[in-house]
Amino acid sequence: MPNTDLVFVEMDPAMPEAANLISALDGGLRERYPDSPIHGIEPIEFRASGGVFLIGRLDGVGVACGALRPMSDNATELKRMFVRREQRGKGFGRATLAALEEIATRRGFQMIRLETGVNQPEAIGLYESMGYHRIPCFGEYISDHRSRCFEKALGTGGDAPGLLG
Repeated sequence: MPNTDLVFVEMDPAMPEAANLISALDGGLRERYPDSPIHGIEPIEFRASGGVFLIGRLDGVGVACGALRPMSDNATELKRMFVRREQRGKGFGRATLAALEEIATRRGFQMIRLETGVNQPEAIGLYESMGYHRIPCFGEYISDHRSRCFEKALGTGGDAPGLLG
């Protein structure tokens, strides 16, 4: 069950609080994937595309984040999901993902796609537990053998017609 103590705020990813969370995320990715590219976001381009960057605050301190980057009129990509190490296991990732799904639904998206990596079993477990199913990799992730891509249809609990898990 998502922790209700988090307060979510949309924020420019270039702001210091957001940049601090992104820096911590990138540090963790570098530990798991040394010498590999990080599939991040560039703030100016991200804002111009209509992206949403969300911070989850606990007692006024940013402890979680995630973003949505529009891919098409009906699909958006989940990016930059992160929970600070000391705050993991409290439902903050699940709460952040649920908040982002709600925003995507309100904005009229029918589908969320995402990429994560083979060395992030916790992330894969979270996504699968919230109704995401594995798909072939797309876009910049196609040639990255470490990438694992997932998708969820919004408003259906994640069940796509004809796909039974």
